Amino acid sequence: MIEIRNVVKQYGDKRVLNDVSTIIDKGKITSFIGPNGAGKSTLLSIVSRLIPKNSGEVIIDGKTLENWPNNQLAKKLSILKQSNHLSIKLKIRELVSFGRFPYSNGYLTKEDEIYIDQALDYMQLKDIQDMYLDQLSGGQRQRAFIAMVLAQNTDYILLDEPLNNLDIKHSVEIMKMLRNLVDDLGKTIAIVIHDINFASCYSDHIVALKDGKIVDEGDIDRIIRKDLLGEIYDMEFSIADVNNMKLCVYY
Repeated sequence: MIEIRNVVKQYGDKRVLNDVSTIIDKGKITSFIGPNGAGKSTLLSIVSRLIPKNSGEVIIDGKTLENWPNNQLAKKLSILKQSNHLSIKLKIRELVSFGRFPYSNGYLTKEDEIYIDQALDYMQLKDIQDMYLDQLSGGQRQRAFIAMVLAQNTDYILLDEPLNNLDIKHSVEIMKMLRNLVDDLGKTIAIVIHDINFASCYSDHIVALKDGKIVDEGDIDRIIRKDLLGEIYDMEFSIADVNNMKLCVYY
């Protein structure tokens, strides 16, 4: 479990996160939704220790973030940021092998190769593992980066807008794979996501933010409501029940 307690992040006079507290439960997909500038990506960056907080606490499996040594944290928690463009020419397998760095320090063992193979298999990339990243479609490239995170073999996986620039088909494929990671492998996933319907269909828990504060959080029935979503996004919503799923209609 990841506990976020009263976290504040401030840049000059602007508070990007204002006294944010929530819990990322194990074995679930927790989605963070809200308009641009709500603080979603900042929160994930703080939890992964990419940026410092001004105050508050992040507690991972009972230990405060500050007390996790870097090498141990890298084996407990991984993050994929939304800007994952590399200028160097890499094959898919080479990229995925980077996920084993906390264990191998660059010298891959047989055990590392097993995890790399498993990640490639799981993300359906084994047949094209020798292709270069610049030869891939957007969906293939995103799967390759998620495979790298998967090869890191962490309990917690944080994903910052992993569906960016993907078409509907590839977005669905990614979300189904993430759901399977939780259901089949027991991973815990926290995801920043803009598509409310994907959050509704694939999440166990949704945290809704606006202006650096949590407006509400809970299961699908609690969050996917026209009044709440209208308050968060300042627009009109209709909610339709389709095949036991709540889908948002907005235009």
